[in-house]
Order: sequence, then C-alpha cells, then structure tokens
Amino acid sequence: MKDARMYTLTRLMPLLRLHRLLCLVTLTGALSACSTLVAPPKVSLVDSTSANAAWAQVLKTHVTAQGNVDFYALAQAPAGLESYVRFVADTPLEAFAEGSQRLTHMINSYNALSMYNVIQSGIPQTHAGLNKLKFFVLRKFEIGGRSLSLYAYENDVIRPYAMARRDPRIHFALNCSARSCPVLPRTPFVAETLERDLENETKAFFARPENFRVDDATQTVWLSELLNFYPEDFVPDAAPSLAAYAARYAAVVAGKPPPPTNYTTRFAPYDWTIANSLNQRQP
Repeated sequence: MKDARMYTLTRLMPLLRLHRLLCLVTLTGALSACSTLVAPPKVSLVDSTSANAAWAQVLKTHVTAQGNVDFYALAQAPAGLESYVRFVADTPLEAFAEGSQRLTHMINSYNALSMYNVIQSGIPQTHAGLNKLKFFVLRKFEIGGRSLSLYAYENDVIRPYAMARRDPRIHFALNCSARSCPVLPRTPFVAETLERDLENETKAFFARPENFRVDDATQTVWLSELLNFYPEDFVPDAAPSLAAYAARYAAVVAGKPPPPTNYTTRFAPYDWTIANSLNQRQP
C-alpha cells in the first residue's frame, strides 16, 4: 500500500509543479496589472555633486539620532529629496564605477526611494498587511532608466551585486523606513569609506538587544527576523549559522563569548511601523 501511494504521488508531482507555476504566473500578471509607476519629480536635472549634496542635507535635516525621519516636515520641504530622486531616475547604474562606488549609489538610492515612497504613499502608519504589498511591490520607480519596485530593486539588482562580492552586510545599510530596519545614518554612504561603514553598521545592528539576545535560561538565541528573510545570504558562505554570524559582530561590541551551538535560534517579529519621528524607536 505504501509503494502504491508513493507511485501515485510520483505521478502527481509534475501536475502539482505545473499548478504552482500557473498560480505564480497568474499572480504575477495580476500584480503587474495593479502596479503603479510613480513618476520622477518634475524638477530640473541636477549633476552628481549637487544631487549628493541635496541627499546629504535631507539626512542631516530630517533624520534624528535614533534613525527616525520627520516625514511631515520633509513632506513640506521635499525639494532636496526630489532632486536626488530625479538624479536616481536619470542616471544609469553603469555610470558608476564597478565596486564600492556603484554599491554606494545603490544603498543611497534605495534609502532615498524608500523615504520618497513613504511621502508619496501619504505617510502611512505601518508597512504591515496589504500596505507591505503596495509599498514594496506594486509601486514602481524610475531607477537609472528602468521601472522597478523597491522589492525588485533590492532582490534583482542590489542583492545579486552585493552577494557577487560575498558581502551580506548590505542588509544592515538598506533602510525601508520601518522601525525594525537598520538605523538610518544621518550622513550618506560614500565609496571611500564604504568598507568601514558597512562594518560599523553591522556592529551597531547587532548591538541592539532586539536584534541579538541570548537567553541562557531557555538556551535560546533571539535574532532579528531580518536574517530569516535572507538566510541564504549568510549561511553557509559567511558563517555556519545565522546565530554564529550575529554573534561574531555582537561579541565585538559587548565582549561576550558566542552562545553554545546547541542553543535554539528564534526570531523576533519584525516591527513594520513607519520609523517616523513621531513613532520613536524603543531605546
């Protein structure tokens, strides 16, 4: 009887795969039909120097020390952000030299488009629920002459580029304007110090107890759910486990030994509340 069931299941597997494929195609088509292209701001074209200076001023003026953004003030004075977003729309990625310069632009542009998306979405309270689909998938932006959602930009462009360099630290520099995201710096990333900055941002991320915490009483390691979104970027190339990767950076900050390898790893739920200055992060 067991062999008969296995035989039947084997015969059905191609049909099941085909069904999943058809569902995926249908869903992709439906989402494409519902997607919205957010047109670039109608501002004068700016050169690289002016655009980067505008982005630096946005971060300095509207981002708090805790990494929150005063979105309401920014919405009232969006000129600097709009100039940078227009620069991102009109400048192909190929205009930036391979390596740190291009990756730096990817980080800054993603963070700026996320910020711009919040404003264009009416400054919602959270990304949770259907808002997540609208924010990351259904709203598209002009990026170097291509129309991409934030999801596509991250997963089809930025992640492959970073992982070709075997560098998962990119995840601790990208900011999607949610409270559980890495803290948004008040200065832009620059190519000359990118290596040092990625290292510092990764250390800072795991220094936060909501992102790395060892509970010896229950033999549990609590990690940010961010790591569980992209486990293949960390394991096995960067570390033997997600807990080992986090512990490597946390140990530098706290000076504590890594947790035993037999501890259970669990993930703290991601807080998708918008990192608005009115919704301060927990200390």
